[in-house]
Amino acid sequence: MKMKKTLIEEQKDTLLETLKTRFEKNMERHEGLEWAAIQERLEAEPSKLWTLNEMEATEGEPDVVKYDAEKDVYVFYDCSKESPKGRRSLCYDREALEGRKKHPPRSSAMDVAQEMGVNMLTEEQYRELQQLGNFDLKTSTWIETPEKIRKLGGAIFCDYRFDHLFVYHNGADSYYGSRGFRGSLEV
Repeated sequence: MKMKKTLIEEQKDTLLETLKTRFEKNMERHEGLEWAAIQERLEAEPSKLWTLNEMEATEGEPDVVKYDAEKDVYVFYDCSKESPKGRRSLCYDREALEGRKKHPPRSSAMDVAQEMGVNMLTEEQYRELQQLGNFDLKTSTWIETPEKIRKLGGAIFCDYRFDHLFVYHNGADSYYGSRGFRGSLEV
């Protein structure tokens, strides 16, 4: 049975108010953009509101980070200071989860991202995010891993330490209480 991915009116209003407040508080992330146009777009796409609500519920603190004129979309990233609490302790993907014989995590980052309707950040997007502030000073974030690395059993994650952005590797089946993933959503 497929879950209905819509919000009731009260949830929608609460979410829009939360997003508007965050947008106004962090204007440096989206200079030149107007909230009214973004809200209009969001109200026209209820499934995107549902996804943003999932991002919010898992403590991702989604916010608009840019407008892509070529695609005519507003782009949201998880902008929580640390990797979203509700998306930690996950291995990288389904293959890694199924291959883990002892003490498997509850799910994988790729599976949860798909369920939520987001894409995991790429390395390029993670670097863009770090231009907006210092994120993951105590945590780390799985990022979309190139197929060549994944086929060899690895996966990539990032964090920000010592005033520097680090890109690392780990076995895709690893998981840690301080590692989650950040999502992106185009609206």
